[in-house]
This record gives sequence, C-alpha cells and structure tokens, in this order.
Amino acid sequence: MFEELKRGIVPLIRSVVERSREGEDRAAPLYGEFDEAGQEEFGRTVISAFGYDWERGRQDRCVHPFCIRTGPDDVRMATRFDGTWLSPALFGSMHEAGHALYTQGVNPAYARTPLDDGTSTGVHESQLRLWENLVGRSRPFWAHYYPKLQEVFPEALKGVDVEAFYRVINVLKPSEIRVEADEVTYNLHILLRFELEVALIEGTLSVSDLPTAWNAKMEEYLGIIPKNDSAGMLQDPHWSSGFFGHFPSYAIGNVLSVQLFEEALEAHSDIPEQIQSGEFSTLLGWLREKVHRHGSRYYPDELIERTTSRPLDTAPYLSYLNKKFGELYEPG
Repeated sequence: MFEELKRGIVPLIRSVVERSREGEDRAAPLYGEFDEAGQEEFGRTVISAFGYDWERGRQDRCVHPFCIRTGPDDVRMATRFDGTWLSPALFGSMHEAGHALYTQGVNPAYARTPLDDGTSTGVHESQLRLWENLVGRSRPFWAHYYPKLQEVFPEALKGVDVEAFYRVINVLKPSEIRVEADEVTYNLHILLRFELEVALIEGTLSVSDLPTAWNAKMEEYLGIIPKNDSAGMLQDPHWSSGFFGHFPSYAIGNVLSVQLFEEALEAHSDIPEQIQSGEFSTLLGWLREKVHRHGSRYYPDELIERTTSRPLDTAPYLSYLNKKFGELYEPG
C-alpha cells in the first residue's frame, strides 16, 4: 500500500509545488482573531448536524485532540483551541466526531461485550477522515456553512469569499507537523514513521541515530528539515507510549475513507446536494447500516469487502487526490 501511495503522491506534490507561485500565502485568512467561544459554538453546531448525540457524550478542551469512551453511552471528545488560528478546533472537532459517531453507532446489543467498538484502528480512522476531509473540506459543505462562519467571525473573514476560503483550507504545503498536514502530504508523514519503525525493530537503526534519520527522510519526502527534535521525531507521543505499529492505521483510514464514501455515493447519488443543504442523515444512515452497527463483529478486511465488494484499494483515493488538487492548482 505504501509503495502505491508513494508512486502516486510524490509526483502530485512535485507538480503542485511547480505550479504554486513563489511567496504565495494562501492560508492567511485562517490566521487572525478568532474568539474561542465562537469557535466552540460553531463546532458544536456542525457536529450536532453530523449526528453526534450530546446525551451520550461531551466535548472538552485539551492540548492534543482525542476521543475516548468509558461505555456505550459515554463517548467523549476533546478539542484543541487556538485564538489566533482557526484550523485546529474547526477540523479537530470534525475529526474526533468521526470517532464518536462510529462508537455511538455500534449495535446496543453488543454493549459490555468484546464486539462493542470499531473493528480496527484503520477502519476507525476512515470514519474521521471521511467526515473531516470528504465532507468538511468539500465545496458543498462550505456552500452551506461558510455564511454561518462569517456571521461568527465577520471581521476576521471580511472580504474572503467562499471559493477563496475553500482554497485556503485545501492548501497543499509540506510542513513539519503531522497533525497539521494537508490531505496530500499527510501520508508521507506516515510513511516516514513506518519506515523508521521497521528499521528500529529490525535493528538496522539505533535510537541514538533516529534524529538524523528522521531529518533525512523529512528532507527526502517533504523537502524540509525540522528546526529541532520537538518539531521532528518527538512531536508524536506514540513511540514513548509504546504504540509501535499504530501509525499505518492513519494511512489505511485515508484510503478507506474514499473507498467507503464512493460506495455511499453509489447508493445515494444526492449526498453532495444534501451536504450542501446541511443535511447529513443519509450519509450517516448508510455508514451506520454498513459499518458502525457491526462493531467488531467482522474482521476489518471482511467488513470492507462486505461493504464495497473489494478489499482495500488505493486507486479511488489516489484518483480523488489527483482530481481535487489537480483542479485546485490548475495552471492559470
């Protein structure tokens, strides 16, 4: 899977970088004065429309976003807020809502059994990437919600139309930090970590050499070198927590998100029009029927084949990226 992603993504990044105008700052409208209470209110409005059940969960604040469940009727989200930068809370809330919707949608009959949660971290990640990217970074979504966001932040978004905002939230720009990466470069962050994990476990890379190896791969894949190890190999808590082998689930989730979304569109071609009107019940209902309700009843591969009639496939995902970003960065 990683080889297929690398073959498809690296040329796309190079093509976009070549088309981008030097010194162009397309992310500027995301930075300014954004009242945190306003961000929280807007985010709650969005994830409520998605279908999150507030009587079975809550949202709190944290340094690093996450979703946690203490039981079938207690699924909590935590979001990071930045008063000068809109993206972390805006997309972090959608992101964690994807986890929560999956967990809240498991068949209640599975409560207090080993079946009472998602079947794998990869399938879990597919849900949050679907809601964050396929829905939350789409034109139909912002055709409905951008006027509402402007009402919350009239000064910060003054003079920025919906098309300009759509392009801003989909800027392709290599960065140091994984959780802040765009849709295209994100998977290279995962590939880098995966290759280093394998080398550490095989014994071909020592821990003392990890900072140098990390920086070399960052330069090779993304063309940047972290300013320090905090922004480099120490930015994620996974390895210090013993989560070796976890990172690939994020790339699997990206791939599956498009595969599942396309299947939903096959069944309900009007989903984009519904999203444009702020209606998400058809999409959520399809996901509940095909994915959520089954919990861990099926192994991941079996669930995906039952739902999409094929195993995990990178082709839809790479086609989606090339179409979306090819259009966004089309010359002229």
